[in-house]
Amino acid sequence: MTTESTSVPPSPGPWPSAVQGPGLGRASLAPQRGRPDRLPLPPRRPAPPRLTAVPLVAADGLAVLIAAALLPEPQRGLRLFLLVAVCVLVVNAHAGLHRPSGATASVLDELPALAARAGVAWCVAAAAVAAFAPSLAIGPGALCSAYATQLAAVALARALVHAAGRRRARTNPRSALVVGGPAAARRLAAALAQHPEYGIRPVGIVGSRPDGEPGLPVLTSSEEIHRAVIQNTVRDAVFLTDDSSLVTLFQHYGCTTWRVGGRDHDGPMGDHLWGYACRRLVPLDERPGQGAKRALDVVLAGPALVLALPVLLLCAVAVRLSDGPGVLFRQERVGQHGRLFTLLKFRTIRPADETESATRWSVAADRRMSAVGGFLRKSSLDELPQLWNVLRGDMSLVGPRPERPYFVTQFSRLHTGYADRHRMPVGLTGLAQVNGLRGDTSIEDRCRFDNHYIDHWSLWQDVRILLRTAAGLVRPAGS
Repeated sequence: MTTESTSVPPSPGPWPSAVQGPGLGRASLAPQRGRPDRLPLPPRRPAPPRLTAVPLVAADGLAVLIAAALLPEPQRGLRLFLLVAVCVLVVNAHAGLHRPSGATASVLDELPALAARAGVAWCVAAAAVAAFAPSLAIGPGALCSAYATQLAAVALARALVHAAGRRRARTNPRSALVVGGPAAARRLAAALAQHPEYGIRPVGIVGSRPDGEPGLPVLTSSEEIHRAVIQNTVRDAVFLTDDSSLVTLFQHYGCTTWRVGGRDHDGPMGDHLWGYACRRLVPLDERPGQGAKRALDVVLAGPALVLALPVLLLCAVAVRLSDGPGVLFRQERVGQHGRLFTLLKFRTIRPADETESATRWSVAADRRMSAVGGFLRKSSLDELPQLWNVLRGDMSLVGPRPERPYFVTQFSRLHTGYADRHRMPVGLTGLAQVNGLRGDTSIEDRCRFDNHYIDHWSLWQDVRILLRTAAGLVRPAGS
C-alpha cells in the first residue's frame, strides 16, 4: 500500500539518474550492509549488429526458390513461391532457427526442425492452391519432390553458412568476460583459449574477490567491469552462475550473454562449449511478443480510459467535495531499469508532510481517511488514473507493481532479487496481486511471484492475469 503526496523529496536509490565518467564507483559486486544487492546501470548501449540471421534467412528463401523452379510448368509461379517462402520463414523464425546459435551448431542438429517446418509450409501451400486455384493443384509426386529438393537445398546452404561462421569465429574471436567462481571460471577460460573454434577469447573473470592466481585478472567492482568492457571491446559475457543483476548490466553494455553449465538447458546437443551446456540469455526486449505486449496495453488502455471517463469524473467530484482541493496526487515511483516516473492516483488521504508520503508504508487503517477515500481504496477506483500512465508508456497493464524509491532501496537490501523486478515494465496489476499479495503482505512473496512472472512471461499470461483481475473487481478485498 502506498501513501500520497503532491511531490516527493529526492531519495537515494540503487539506480543513479546519470552516470558520469568512465567509472561507476568502487562498489563491491557482493552484497554489502547498507547498500542494495544491485549494480548501478550505465546508460544503455545498443548491441552491435549481429548479421547471423541474414544468411540463414537468405538460405531458407533460396532453397524455396530452387524447389519451386523444379515444379512442373503449370505449378510454377511467383504467388506459390511467395506463399511457401513466407510460411517457411515464419515457422523457422518462430522456432528460433534464425537466432545466433552456438559456435558448434551443425545443420544435422537443425535438420529435424527444418524438415518438420518445411513439410508444414508445403502442405499449407498445396492446400491453399487446391482451394483457390484447382487448375494449378500440386500432385502428391510433385509435392514430395519439391519438399525433398527444398530440404536438401536448405541443408546445403545452411551447412555453408555454419562453416563460414566457424571460420570467421576462429580468425576473429570476440572478447569475453567469464562470470563465476574464480577456480571454475579459470578452467572454462583455459578451455576456450585452447579451442579457438568457439570464437570466444576470455579477457577477464568477474568474481567476488581476487584469488591471487596468475593469468586473467579477477574484476571485483563495477568500475573494473566498465573499464574492461571499454578497453577490450568486450562483446560477450559467459555466466557459470545465475546472477540476473549482472546479466542485466552486461546486456545494457550491449554484450551477448550466455549461461554455461548446469543440466537445465533445452536445446540441440550441438550447443555447448567444450562439453559445457550453453544457451543464450535473450534480453527481455528481444523476446518474441514484447511489441505485442505494448500493443495490448494501448489497445486496451485507450478504450478503457474513454469508457471510464464518467466514472473518473464522478470520483473526482466526490474527492473534491469530501477532501477539498487536490483531486489527484502525483508520486515518484521506480519503473523499468530504475527509471523514475510520476504515478497518478485519486487522493484518498492527505499526508501530514512529504516525509510521511515518501516513507510511510501503509495507511489502510488511518482515521484521517474519509468515507469516499475508503470506498475508492476498497473498490480500487483510486487506481483508474494510472491508465494514463499506461498510455504514456510509464507502465504496462500487467507487471510488477511500482514502488517508491525509498522502499526500493530498503527492500533491495533486505530481499535478494527484489531489484530484479525492474527488468520488465511495472504494471497496473500483476501475478502477485491476483494471488492476493496486495497491501501489507510479504515483500519476499511478492518478489518471488514478480520474478517468476518475468522469467516465464508470455502474452497469454498477461491476458490471464487481466481476466483474473477483472474477476477480482467483482469481489474487491481492498488494497
